[in-house]
Amino acid sequence: MPDDPRKPAPLTAANWQLGKVHRKVDAMERMRGITRYTDDLKLPGMLHAKIVRSPHAHARIVSIDPSRALAMPGVFGVVTGKDFPIPYGVIPWTPDENALAVDKALHVGDGVAAVAAVDEDTAIEAAKAIDIVWEPLPAFFDPIAALAAPPEQQINPYSKHVNLSKEVLLEFGDVEQGIATAALVVEGEYFFEGTTHAAIEPHCAVAQVEPNGLLTVWSATQVSHYLHRELAKVLELPAYRIRVIQPPLGGAFGGKSEPFDLEFVVAKLALMTKRPVKLLYTREEVFYAHRGRHPMRMHYRTGFTADGRILAMDARTIIDGGAYSSFGLVTTYYSGQLAVSPYSMGAYRFHSTRAYTNKPACGPKRGHGSVQPRFATEVQLDKAAVALGIDPIELRRRNDLGADTQTKNEFR
Repeated sequence: MPDDPRKPAPLTAANWQLGKVHRKVDAMERMRGITRYTDDLKLPGMLHAKIVRSPHAHARIVSIDPSRALAMPGVFGVVTGKDFPIPYGVIPWTPDENALAVDKALHVGDGVAAVAAVDEDTAIEAAKAIDIVWEPLPAFFDPIAALAAPPEQQINPYSKHVNLSKEVLLEFGDVEQGIATAALVVEGEYFFEGTTHAAIEPHCAVAQVEPNGLLTVWSATQVSHYLHRELAKVLELPAYRIRVIQPPLGGAFGGKSEPFDLEFVVAKLALMTKRPVKLLYTREEVFYAHRGRHPMRMHYRTGFTADGRILAMDARTIIDGGAYSSFGLVTTYYSGQLAVSPYSMGAYRFHSTRAYTNKPACGPKRGHGSVQPRFATEVQLDKAAVALGIDPIELRRRNDLGADTQTKNEFR
């Protein structure tokens, strides 16, 4: 009797190893369409929430009047940034984001208010009925211009250095000496545009207050523990009173690797209304949430010997971070620290600067922080290969680190 293909073989040391084909444990469920994603959750008495988003790239919130929305039949509650005064951040050292904007919106699509209603259509109409008075402010879309702005044109109110999000300068060896003694110096300016994840499943979250008073949040997230930590902080609840459940994901690629406004909103509205609340992003809102790959402008100088050995590499990078830090602290380091591998070189220096701009925040995407500098580094090597008359593959072989070695910046 052949084995039932629907029943996976038990895992043992003998049948689970590298180099073998393994059956995806949830393949049958997904293929048969019975996987339950976050949006498939339907709870008794569940309300639906919608977020009111800024039409301006940078604007002060003069006033928010929810009275027309609250008077509509089927509307159960409204929250604004005043209900979320405590800032959060996926990296604890850079908490510079509120669940909803408190005093000003920092990019088009920044959330400023949210409403819970009996169904999604009512929530959409109620969101339109929330009256907001705006005072537009100067907006910066270029990181170099943002870095040059005076203090009175600071974008993120939590920034300690106007529009400078993070700056890292590290040197390993004597770069200038290596450049000065090189037989060939290749210099190039490169720009890598930002991209977004575009997972099939939009972000979605559901919250419910249990009969015992505990708060349960289901979220299409990659980081249930980070979300749990920040929910406790922002909602000012003990961590033991919150449970986070991560249903199966319909794609993420880094785009769901931190908390977002919808998770705080459904949690707060559930606590307020004592009913379950769901919020599903539209595709447009997914782009506002973003956290995609950072645009980077990179200036590289690389010195080579006559036979193609790398003597020194100098990298200067300007990073467009968008309106919030997200994983930007890490990205700034990665943009330099990960550019060296897999090559051996005599000296290396990088100077990376991440700027706040009035765009949706950038964050982690596949190969977080390393794809952009990899592009610049490899093009530099190709230019050197042409100039020196060496096959590009051979030039890379000559600079290969080899086994049991470490990079110039001391990575193994």
